Amino acid sequence: MAVLGVDVGGTTVKARVTAGDGAVLAQWREPTPTGDPEALAALVRRATEWYPVDAVGLVVPGIVDERTGVCLQAVNLGWHDVPVRDLVAAEVGVPLAFGQDVRAGALAEVRTGAAAGCAEPVLFAAVGTGLAGALVVEGRVLDSPWAGEIGQVLLPGGGRVEEVASASALARAVGAPDALTVAERVRAGDSAAAAAWRSCVRALAEAVAWTTAAVGCAIVVLGGGLAESGALLLDPLAREVTGRLGILRAPALRRAHHGDTAAVLGATLLAHDLLAGSVAR
Repeated sequence: MAVLGVDVGGTTVKARVTAGDGAVLAQWREPTPTGDPEALAALVRRATEWYPVDAVGLVVPGIVDERTGVCLQAVNLGWHDVPVRDLVAAEVGVPLAFGQDVRAGALAEVRTGAAAGCAEPVLFAAVGTGLAGALVVEGRVLDSPWAGEIGQVLLPGGGRVEEVASASALARAVGAPDALTVAERVRAGDSAAAAAWRSCVRALAEAVAWTTAAVGCAIVVLGGGLAESGALLLDPLAREVTGRLGILRAPALRRAHHGDTAAVLGATLLAHDLLAGSVAR
């Protein structure tokens, strides 16, 4: 049985068709139709016309109520209280699994990625345009619409965590086109880039440390664009997190195995679960 997975990003839609054994049959990317959920529904319908499938897995960003199928808010898409699942389901003639992108990424990393086989709590943190997390406890991704919004917490000095600890925030702070350019400048000894990088790491460490203290995370998987910097991020972050936890066990920090495809892979897993009659997350 073949399924279509669709990950709706702020600027790019990632799509992938997979067989029942997980083999990738097709994959592509196209611009996100921001501000127009009906255009998204038409996009998914066209994809199912190109590639006949048995089910669709659709994941979207923002504050998402997976049980009602409603995106409560997605700032980058201009959505507020949009019944995404119903809109898209009306356009496709196959079963539709619906979810939130970061939670889908967590599902992929726990099933087949950097946290595969871990029986203890796992935090998946996507450090990209913003900062959001997803918690996995006893193999299940917590699906409350309000869970994981670690980037929205206010810092003591003002502003939200993701306004310091995100790829887009880093780029803005340094006046660079993207966070990987900032990483290159840090490696080259640029003092302004290094200062912004340290601020980002410290703010991110606060979010990771408090989450770990609350639920006992054994592994923290870092995804999103900033994680592509590898050890430049992970090494100082590990030191900062360990320093904040005191006598508590520090989690293992790992870069996402599936990179920026974790969410679309998670979408295909949701679709396969739906076909199998599974309610596992």
